[in-house]
Amino acid sequence: MNFLSSIGRVFLTFLATVGRLAVFSFDAIVTGLRPPYYPRQIFRQMLDIGYYSLPVIGLTAIFTGAVLALQSYSGFARFNAESSIATVVVLSITRELGPVLSGLMVAGRIGAAFAAEIGTMRVTEQIDALTTLSTSPQKYLIFPRLLAGVLMLPCLVVVADIIGVFGGYMVSIHKLGFAPVPYLISTFDFLKRIDVVSGLVKAAAFGFIVALMGCYHGYHSKGGAQGVGTATTNAVVSASILIFFANYFLTALFFGS
Repeated sequence: MNFLSSIGRVFLTFLATVGRLAVFSFDAIVTGLRPPYYPRQIFRQMLDIGYYSLPVIGLTAIFTGAVLALQSYSGFARFNAESSIATVVVLSITRELGPVLSGLMVAGRIGAAFAAEIGTMRVTEQIDALTTLSTSPQKYLIFPRLLAGVLMLPCLVVVADIIGVFGGYMVSIHKLGFAPVPYLISTFDFLKRIDVVSGLVKAAAFGFIVALMGCYHGYHSKGGAQGVGTATTNAVVSASILIFFANYFLTALFFGS
């Protein structure tokens, strides 16, 4: 019976956490859609998530495309299917690697920053001060970050797709000996609109997940500096795990049939 009770406690704790997370996100969205609005806060978060994440996203994408081209060539050469490398690179980048890797990199950078910033405000009672001044923390702190995550991560994924395909192109042309024009023709002939759209939808979902996890763990942090550190770690880990879960279900939704 002790074993069964421990399983029940874990299950109930999980359900309680899911419920708190759902209420937290719903409250932030409903509250944020009502006036007054804080466009300066939204623009600041968009700049932080989008512009300042471009270097790490670009480096990740170009080396991912380059390595993908090399690995595809070494595998396809066994079956004399080297002509399919361009197709594999562009589909892998736009469908999976671009959104997922961008989401993970942003989770490590932005999710941790959100949790640390809001967690510090929580333990130093700045959030309580906002409430005292009749300013909703959900409207002023949470909603701008959620909106910026949903809007800016698809923009980052577009950049990652372009740079990743370019990295595969450079390796294929200058190292593997492909002709530039046939490679580009093969790239664009097999790229469909659904491939790009699915990646952008995934990116919007991942952006919401990253911002939500960072804000949620930071908002509920406690225990001083140690609590802020724990909240930062939990934000990155939970966002990364949820990105993989959401990626599977969204892939099944778009390409399951």
